[in-house]
Amino acid sequence: MNRLLAALPPIWREAVEELWRRRLRTGLTLLGLVFGVGAIVAMQAVGEGSRREALRLVESLGLHNLIAQSRPQDEDARRETRERSLGLSLADARAALAVVPGAERFAAEKAVKTYAVFSDHGRSDAQASGVSPDYFALSSLRVARGRALTQADDDALAAVAVLGHQAAADLFPDSAGPGGTDPVGQLVKVNHVWLQVVGVLADRDLGKDQFEGVKLGLESNRIYIPLASALARFRFQAQEDPLDRFWLRIKDPSQLAAGAGVLGAVLEQRHGGEADYELVVPQQLFRQHQQTQRIFQVVMGAIAVISLLVGGIGIMNIMLANVLERRREIGLLRALGARRRDVVAQFLREASVICFSGALLGLLFGTALAYAIAAFAGWQVAWAPLPILLSATFCALVGLAFGVYPARQAARLDPIAALRHE
Repeated sequence: MNRLLAALPPIWREAVEELWRRRLRTGLTLLGLVFGVGAIVAMQAVGEGSRREALRLVESLGLHNLIAQSRPQDEDARRETRERSLGLSLADARAALAVVPGAERFAAEKAVKTYAVFSDHGRSDAQASGVSPDYFALSSLRVARGRALTQADDDALAAVAVLGHQAAADLFPDSAGPGGTDPVGQLVKVNHVWLQVVGVLADRDLGKDQFEGVKLGLESNRIYIPLASALARFRFQAQEDPLDRFWLRIKDPSQLAAGAGVLGAVLEQRHGGEADYELVVPQQLFRQHQQTQRIFQVVMGAIAVISLLVGGIGIMNIMLANVLERRREIGLLRALGARRRDVVAQFLREASVICFSGALLGLLFGTALAYAIAAFAGWQVAWAPLPILLSATFCALVGLAFGVYPARQAARLDPIAALRHE
């Protein structure tokens, strides 16, 4: 403490020493500011982390995409539905591509019921899916080794596959080390079908398998097969939907809402009015998530501002108490020639020390609180400098604003009356 005081200018050292003499009262006054700034910092960090995580999850669905996916049904319901609708199919996707405004391409997926996946080097619990060639582009998946699936693979019913990062690591455990086995060109067996690996995806661990109720899928632990090849080589249940879902890429994001309306009309007509599908607009999911986040931030921000105001009232309280206790000191200063503005400056310096100390401690408390919340709830934390700076500045302004009145009260004391005060 002595070293800190020695480093300060004399006028600020006097303010710190005065507050240190009443450190219990000063510490209690600081709590309101610490909690207020801490709440704002933690709220901002968690909110920004949630926004970035939501954007990352939505990007896996595609912000420019419309998604149609089959609705799960039991066997009896499916049998009744098939009297009017054949289920989600490639024909639906092609029809949508032809009539939806701004649609430029589509991708389709059909999951394969997988019960055994292995290679000569290892086993995996990965799930297999048949996908059309544009699937990787529309899902923002990047190939790290080899190549992606092509239209030629689909046309030839090729027995080839692209492995997700985790699937490749399980099937070829030594592939990451120097001189290890390169998965590209190797064979893997999915159920009863041998497939040649032509590519491995870059790692993209989403951390979640759903966003706003929409299934994302674990890309890192998947095996991708040409769609036509999957439909021809694997067994599926009777009356099962030909596709699980398809993506429709819209060139202009401003046409997403209109495109969703047209896509809904097309599917309703083609499916005979049966609700055996559902439409998903990832951009709307992101906006819905953002709206929820804004409500959360407004509520938390209001609580934090109230806490700061309580802290400001605490500063006014301690400063008024200091004025009453130091009336003789103030009278002596005035008698020795101190001007009113000198007295105001002295008390404002003390208020400033409380404010900036509260802001600094609040930043530290808020950082610790944000990481504690993230560890407990499994949320992400991210930092944006501007909100943190604004919270600290607001804390300082609140403290100074509530310190002005006590400082002016001290300056208005009559010197003779103040010297007579006991």
